[in-house]
Amino acid sequence: MHPLEQILHYEFRDPALLQQALTHSSYVNENRDSLLADNERLEYLGDAVLDFMVAEWLFREHPDLAEGEMTNLRARLVREDTLARLAQGIRLGEHLLLGKGEAESGGRSRPHNLCAAFEALVGAVYLDAGLDVVRAIFKPILAPELERALHDQSARDPKSLLQEWVQARYHLTPTYETVSEEGPDHAKVFTVQVVLNDRVLGVGTGASKQAAAQQAASAALRLLQAENSIPS
Repeated sequence: MHPLEQILHYEFRDPALLQQALTHSSYVNENRDSLLADNERLEYLGDAVLDFMVAEWLFREHPDLAEGEMTNLRARLVREDTLARLAQGIRLGEHLLLGKGEAESGGRSRPHNLCAAFEALVGAVYLDAGLDVVRAIFKPILAPELERALHDQSARDPKSLLQEWVQARYHLTPTYETVSEEGPDHAKVFTVQVVLNDRVLGVGTGASKQAAAQQAASAALRLLQAENSIPS
């Protein structure tokens, strides 16, 4: 067995798929006489398979999560730095076929190469054995990252999530305005709206301005999640 097959506890029926998943375009470019194909098509397929597998996983096993939360978590799990870290965990970089220049310039530890190879490996397993085997192999690899992401997600309040996303996208900070205060002093109800560039993104109410602002931020996140795919 290939050392990577031992790590994955899976033996390819078609070893050529594994070889292709590990072949970087730089190797093909430097070895024109080789019959090997690079891993870019498998990367494309594996990316789609991973997206579906994670979406299905979150949908089936975490019924408490809203659509926007699932979108955020999926984006966090399948982004480049996460997949590169997982690739390092299975020592994927050691087995890549790279061109000489790419290898000498640190290509085996380059996050983009590792992420691409991980996705290509998923694509190769999918073609070799189907989605059930992909789940069996890669869900245990992804599970610690999902647990970490779930913990981090629950620890982040709506105002923090909204500010992080708005600053990343627009380089602006949302502002909160108290619209009204109603009721006696011992039982006031505050209404707060969150505004970005004169656009009201959400309105919330609460027994304190802070609670109302958190509700407004939650409403704003729901609105933005309906309009965009918000990354984590």
